Amino acid sequence: MKKRLFIMVEGEDDIRFFGRIIKPLFISRYDSVEIIPYASIRRTKVNNFLKSVRLMKNDYIFVADIDTEQSVRDKKQILFYHFSNIESGSIIVVIKEIESWYYAGLSWESVVNLGVPDLPVTDELTKENFNRLIPRKFDSRIDFMFEILKYFSMDSARMKNHSFRFFVDRYHLADPIHERSQT
Repeated sequence: MKKRLFIMVEGEDDIRFFGRIIKPLFISRYDSVEIIPYASIRRTKVNNFLKSVRLMKNDYIFVADIDTEQSVRDKKQILFYHFSNIESGSIIVVIKEIESWYYAGLSWESVVNLGVPDLPVTDELTKENFNRLIPRKFDSRIDFMFEILKYFSMDSARMKNHSFRFFVDRYHLADPIHERSQT
């Protein structure tokens, strides 16, 4: 019997990324896949939601940027402090921020097409650095993000970002039937 998957993300940029790139990879495994932005919800409600998901025997993935924490372990400790019902095995820490996963998905051909630098590793890419890389031809950072999603390559992202590779490997999303390189 299939069940439901809830992907808990921080904000709008995460919703776009997980909705376009990640959700389709889980659709065949679950009755439904829902993306929920938790940063705008009171902690007590998030905590109660996590408890109810577990009681209903559904799955969740709780995604958080590492931000200024020194390690994944430190970030998890912060999350345990804020959410007593969170389970360690359901936490995915994005290093550094979701923008690093977006940019990691740019293959050589796509950086040429977009006119942006090819970064061999995006683990240290912050929101501010990402914003500096946006070509002037884009009206907004959201337009640029949507364009990246059109070109997104799982292979490139796995090579260029360690936390993305960890996520893909952990959930077996790079199996041949799940490959979705669009370059």
